[in-house]
Amino acid sequence: MNRKTKGDYLWLVFFIIIFINGFESGGYQASLLDIGKTYDLSTTSKGIFASVELFATMLAPIILGAWADRSNKLNFLKLFLIIQLATSFMITILTSRIIFLGAMFIIGLTTSALQFVAIAALVDYYPLSGNKKIGYLTSMYALGAFVAPLVVAFYLHLGFSWRTLFASMAITSAIAVFGLVHPSDTVREDVDTIIKENAVGKFILPGILMLCIVMCIYVGYENGFAFFIDTLFAEEFASSLGKYALSIFWIVMIPSRVMVGHTSKHSSAILICATIAIPTITFIIAQLSSDIAVFLLCIPLGFACGSIYPCVLTLAMPFAGAHKATATGMITTATGIGAVVFTALTGYMGEKWDLKTAVVFLSYFFVISLAAVILLAHKFSKNLTSE
Repeated sequence: MNRKTKGDYLWLVFFIIIFINGFESGGYQASLLDIGKTYDLSTTSKGIFASVELFATMLAPIILGAWADRSNKLNFLKLFLIIQLATSFMITILTSRIIFLGAMFIIGLTTSALQFVAIAALVDYYPLSGNKKIGYLTSMYALGAFVAPLVVAFYLHLGFSWRTLFASMAITSAIAVFGLVHPSDTVREDVDTIIKENAVGKFILPGILMLCIVMCIYVGYENGFAFFIDTLFAEEFASSLGKYALSIFWIVMIPSRVMVGHTSKHSSAILICATIAIPTITFIIAQLSSDIAVFLLCIPLGFACGSIYPCVLTLAMPFAGAHKATATGMITTATGIGAVVFTALTGYMGEKWDLKTAVVFLSYFFVISLAAVILLAHKFSKNLTSE
């Protein structure tokens, strides 16, 4: 029986939190040029500034995952939203370079912590509809990352400072905190005995680690592809379609993730299809000489990429048992590692050979992902049964 209450709005707060994270990620990247002008940064210094936040996002799950599992997740979210609000406000009003750098480290910690705990809390509070909601939840990150550069470009054109990004974050964080202040009207969905037993089951480390491998490779490829596609259009085709191709690559992830949420019982099969489709489409793109053809292939490629995150989260929950925050934290750390290592690898190989070769090489790592998913399905088939 699924019992709903008048105040069942908690899922919306989780959605807002993930949207804020996507918005911050896309907005910060879009603001780096103007931030560099404000602080007179070299290209190397911009990279260091960006890496400080990325390092914090990897660190947060390692030091906070176990604490989040032991604590009340809603109180945890309130605490880190308040820290994020205060830090964003500090960036808005203070001009010191050192303070900004320290604040971005804290922002990295808070966004990462809020993301993995919000996912774990969603599954805790919605054990019946959680898999469906995961699809929508992960779509919020893609939506935020897609919208942010457009919003940044708009207010910069109007003459506002890049600090407007952090003022916006402070406001939206305050809205999310307000949504968590009186959550007493929201109760967990009623579940039967089997689901309750699964919710407090054993933590199966090999299963989580294999899903971490999948996410590490996926995010690494995604960053490498984003690094490559605009340059491909500009240098190979003398075309201005690159930025549009990147936008459509991101935007089709939203319907992809929603679809996965509604078909969560097939997550294992969808993940296998995606890990085959991505290197196949990438190889075809590398052989083409038409900018229109490459642009069109970015649609199925983005759709395949978009399905991976919600599939991994859905499959991870049966392996997590009562340690969902720890599991989602490990997966979040894997995404950070993938982003750092594979992006650097793309640049290195692109300089040594060319970007086409580099990205095709990156896509071959999905063979490892495919092996991991097949092994999961073979060794842990009971755990892969959707709730």
